Amino acid sequence: MEAVNAIGRRKAAVARVYVTEGSGKIVINKRDLENYFPSSILQFVVRQPLNTLNVLDKYDIRINLDGGGYKGQSEAARLGIARALVKINPEDKAALRAEGFMTRDPRIVERKKPGQPKARKRFQFSKR
Repeated sequence: MEAVNAIGRRKAAVARVYVTEGSGKIVINKRDLENYFPSSILQFVVRQPLNTLNVLDKYDIRINLDGGGYKGQSEAARLGIARALVKINPEDKAALRAEGFMTRDPRIVERKKPGQPKARKRFQFSKR
């Protein structure tokens, strides 16, 4: 099997995911998953699509992550992995969609408006 690639995005984070057959090694930006995401919760988020399909030790995954914070990056990686797994086996799509891993979260930061300090916050009103 040749490398299957997919892109996952979340907020400002972009994950380019490359999946090949292997032993279950996940490398992010040339660092091990446990090194890149010390938090076990974020490691769990990245592995969720693999756990759902019980293929945790079947594929080697290489991820290039860019932008955003660690939570957005982990969820972008999750979407990218899910998309790559569907490219490998289209029958898995229903199971991943049921868990919500195939949906791109559309929520992004609202833009700052002119005449205001932030998107919705107003400057303090002065009566006099």
